[in-house]
Amino acid sequence: MKTLSLTLLAATAALAAAAVHAEPATYAIDPTHTFVTFEAKHFGTSTNRGRFDKKSGSISLDKAAKTGKVDITLETGSISTGTGPFDGHLKSKDFFNVEAFPTATFTGDKFTFDGDKVTSVAGTLTLLGKSQPAVLTASNYGCYENPRLKREVCGGDFETTIQRSAFGMSYGVPALPDNIKLVIQVEAVKQ
Repeated sequence: MKTLSLTLLAATAALAAAAVHAEPATYAIDPTHTFVTFEAKHFGTSTNRGRFDKKSGSISLDKAAKTGKVDITLETGSISTGTGPFDGHLKSKDFFNVEAFPTATFTGDKFTFDGDKVTSVAGTLTLLGKSQPAVLTASNYGCYENPRLKREVCGGDFETTIQRSAFGMSYGVPALPDNIKLVIQVEAVKQ
C-alpha cells in the first residue's frame, strides 16, 4: 500500500511538473480578425488612416513560462486608405516602394505579462529593408474558447508609434509627420 501511494504521489508530481513546463502553444493569425492600421496627420489638419488588407503570421505562447514569439508579415501592396490615388502614392518609391519591398515584418520575442495577460511585445519591425526596434503595447488582451471552431483564440489591441524616417521613408518631412501611429488588432487561433 505504501508503494502504491508513493507511486501515485510521484506520478502526480510528474504531471504537475509537466503542466508547469508545458510546451508553448502555436497560434495562427486569423486574417479575418487581424488588421494593421496606421494614423498620420495630414499637414497638421485631419488624420489620414489606412490599413494593410493582406497579412499572415503565427504566435507561440507559453503561458506558464510567460514567454512567446510572434512573426507577422504584411503585404505592403495591400495598403488601403479608401482613396485610389492616395493608395497609389503610398505604394510608390516615395513611401512603401512596394515593387522593391513587397513585405514588412514584425518579429517579437520579449513578452511582458501582468498575470495571464500580455501587456507588451518587444521586437523588430522591418520596413523598406531596414530593421528598427519596436514595442507593441496592449490596450486590451484576452483568450476565449471559440464556440464555432472549438479551439482557443487569443488576441488583443496593440499599438506603437514609429518614426518613418528611421526606415528611409522621408518624403514630405517635416510638412508631413514623421511619427506614425500603428494600431494592431490581432486574433490568433490555437493550432
